[in-house]
Amino acid sequence: MDIQVHTPQAWFITGASKGFGLELVKQLLAQGHQVAATSRNADELRAAVNSDSPNFLPLAVELTVEARVGEAIAATVRQFGRLDVVVNNAGYGQLGSLEEVTDAEARENFDVNVFGTLNVIRQAMPQLREQQRGHIFNFSSIAGIQGGFPGWGVYCATKFAVEGLSEALAAEVAAFGVKVTVVAPGYFRTNFLQSGSLKLAADQLPAYQVVRDNEAYHDQVRETNSQLGDPAKGAAALIQIAAAPHPPVHLLLGADAYGLAEAKIKSLQTDMATWQALSHATAAEPAHA
Repeated sequence: MDIQVHTPQAWFITGASKGFGLELVKQLLAQGHQVAATSRNADELRAAVNSDSPNFLPLAVELTVEARVGEAIAATVRQFGRLDVVVNNAGYGQLGSLEEVTDAEARENFDVNVFGTLNVIRQAMPQLREQQRGHIFNFSSIAGIQGGFPGWGVYCATKFAVEGLSEALAAEVAAFGVKVTVVAPGYFRTNFLQSGSLKLAADQLPAYQVVRDNEAYHDQVRETNSQLGDPAKGAAALIQIAAAPHPPVHLLLGADAYGLAEAKIKSLQTDMATWQALSHATAAEPAHA
């Protein structure tokens, strides 16, 4: 059952021209919230949202340029007088084996998925600290919890980074009344598997048939639109969490994400139990006076 928020909130959402971001913007505006939404192309964003509401502030922002991010946060506070919820949704997938993905391709994926997120956090936190309240959502992925997907190593690494920095952030900002939730979706029927949101390694090696098979599988998923998750329901879940008095640090979205997380936990526990004696055997001998 959805929780309806009676007091309008001011949201700042990155990557808002498609997918989860776009669905969030539409639902929030329909519920009377104030929304600053960012995309690299403001015209595409306006066309996608298709709203002339005074509660909608479209912003063209290059998230990898921190000064531009700071200007967008400042514009949001000027427009709405406060900043209640920040959603780091922008990102894209990089597919290719770790041997195939070049240094430049890997760094570009980290620049957007990780350092863009850090830019937003650094620029938003002064306002949230001053208010002594707020909520930051960082979009990770089930690939930030379960990394055993051939061809997704760099993307998984970016999302593992988002998981880690979000846990640290939650511990750092709790004293300021700021809450943090890292969101790990499974497969949702968004644009994620399309060319604008997924890049393939430019150089592909014949040896990596397991990666080519994975690419073909995702092509099939995209063509048949067979992802399990509904982005409208996922966006509604985030709005519900934003209204919760005690939101989780970790939020899994989708039965597939839940199942993969359970499998990862069991695998980790098996390795721990199997090698417990060796782990403990590395302890230093007691110091002698």
